[in-house]
Amino acid sequence: MQFRQQALAKLQSPEELDLPVRFARPQGRLVLSVTVAVLAAASVWAVTGSVTSTVDAPAVLTHGEGSYLLQSPVAGQVVAVLAKEGERLPADAPVLKVRTAEGVTVVRTVAAGRITALAASIGQIISTGANVAAVEKIAGAGDPLYATVYVPAENAASIPEDAAVDLTVQTVPSQQYGVLRGRVKSVDRTAQSAQQIAAFLGDSQLGEQFSEGGRPVAVLVRLETSSATKSGYRWSSAGGPPYGLASMTTATGSIRLADQHPVDWLLP
Repeated sequence: MQFRQQALAKLQSPEELDLPVRFARPQGRLVLSVTVAVLAAASVWAVTGSVTSTVDAPAVLTHGEGSYLLQSPVAGQVVAVLAKEGERLPADAPVLKVRTAEGVTVVRTVAAGRITALAASIGQIISTGANVAAVEKIAGAGDPLYATVYVPAENAASIPEDAAVDLTVQTVPSQQYGVLRGRVKSVDRTAQSAQQIAAFLGDSQLGEQFSEGGRPVAVLVRLETSSATKSGYRWSSAGGPPYGLASMTTATGSIRLADQHPVDWLLP
């Protein structure tokens, strides 16, 4: 009896099939429209837009040809030091005298340059192949400075030629004088070992320091010049520091990488 009463009640109730069906409220349509518009704009930006990124790496200011480590060709005792740090010498110039069992041997420069460090002193016993001096290759007093930035090898392919570079120089307060401006001159695509870096810079400690995270790639940066600054180079501030720059000064380089479209991140 109970089910019969329910069935009769159902028959007496109209199905209301003639009433309009409400699929969505006005607020819902507005949200849907906004969502579609945002997705469309994001898709267009992903294809046509670009994202700029940079890579930061240690750097050092040098002259273009770098330096070399002068090694003793013989073992013996140093009896004379003929050069001074900071002195510019021609090729084949005498630097040390070493007494051996066969007599006195003169250690000479391999190429012209400036003595940046002397590692031998009078009375010191040295072995064959010992590093006795670091010589920076300089052809003339007016040779310009470059920056060599040691970038992780995985970033080398993303560095375009003539890319902008900002250099925070260790001896220059960046809060006061800003950063040094430069442009990428060349990228060495071969990863370098600590020994190769030390041979170019004439400094084994920098070789170890710059290769701590793996074998980096050397990026040569041409410094932008300016006649309006004391240093002769362009800075992010108006005048830059009121003094010149010395070679073998360390810095941190920030290199602008090639722009990428966001859609590239989704493609293999």
